[in-house]
Amino acid sequence: MPNNAEHFSRKTPRITLFNHKGGVGKTTLTVNLAFALGEMGKRVLLVDSDPQCNLTSYLVDPEVVDIWLDDSESADGKTIWSALSPLVDAGRDIRNVLPFERADNVFLMPGDIRLSQYELALQQSWIDCYQRKIRGFLETTALSRLVDVCSAAVNADFVLYDVGPNIGPLNRAILLDCDYFIVPGACDYFSTRALKTLGHSVAGWVKDWDVISQLAPSDVPLLNGRPTYLGYVLQRFRMYGGVIASKYQEYARELGKRSYSEVAKVLKEIDEDLAPGTLSQFKLGQIKDFSSIANSAQQKGIPMSQVDDGAQYLRGEADEAFRTFAQTVISRIEKIT
Repeated sequence: MPNNAEHFSRKTPRITLFNHKGGVGKTTLTVNLAFALGEMGKRVLLVDSDPQCNLTSYLVDPEVVDIWLDDSESADGKTIWSALSPLVDAGRDIRNVLPFERADNVFLMPGDIRLSQYELALQQSWIDCYQRKIRGFLETTALSRLVDVCSAAVNADFVLYDVGPNIGPLNRAILLDCDYFIVPGACDYFSTRALKTLGHSVAGWVKDWDVISQLAPSDVPLLNGRPTYLGYVLQRFRMYGGVIASKYQEYARELGKRSYSEVAKVLKEIDEDLAPGTLSQFKLGQIKDFSSIANSAQQKGIPMSQVDDGAQYLRGEADEAFRTFAQTVISRIEKIT
């Protein structure tokens, strides 16, 4: 188990694309970002931390996923739950489960529907941390410590968590473990409205963990507790004449303003370093509606840029959009650090 100094000195950035409003394309965006980074020579560890296992189902044949889920509590289990269950069920330490290479430079830690049991345990773990109970810290940091092992095993340059659309205990632990988070937003009313709850939730978690960290006994594992807001990525819109169609433009403007006022500004009130930058700097990219090739990509378990059916120009546009997005994420992190 790493001590606190070692835990915070990690060099591999951990990122999650987080929006508790469902239907904004988090998993598809995460997969395509990972492949874009991989094609740039960056080694990426994908962590499927959503109990729905959408990321795993995207990248792995259904028959294999079913076998993994059926065997996850066996001695040969291969999912995240296989690693966490000894701690959650029996109070023992986590078991190391190594990731699978799904493409050049892209590695997967398979998800599991039983992560919902871990989430239930985290409700009490949070209370135990306030009471300075060591088990609370061990459970709260269990996934983080597993990622430590897996990230080192594949020599990852980036870790990308895929999370579910909620603000529950599991996402709280993941956000607090991350170095950075990105908000994916669709061009619709509910995506823009969701940002207020999102920003205040993350700010509350940061403040609570700061208290817990000060109460913590010496030599217990801790989470990073400092998720920096990188920015947002605009999605689910159509283009007309080379620009965003007029019916989506107001939502696009509103998402940009709320990204700053409801997320960045709220975090800046805690610490300027949690949201460095001005309003214009928080737009990381825009991914138009590629639904005509997105479904094919999901069925084949590949990024949109590799789909061999549909219009060729769409594949080229998708490749350029995600490569630009990946490059922006890298440069933003380099600028912040």
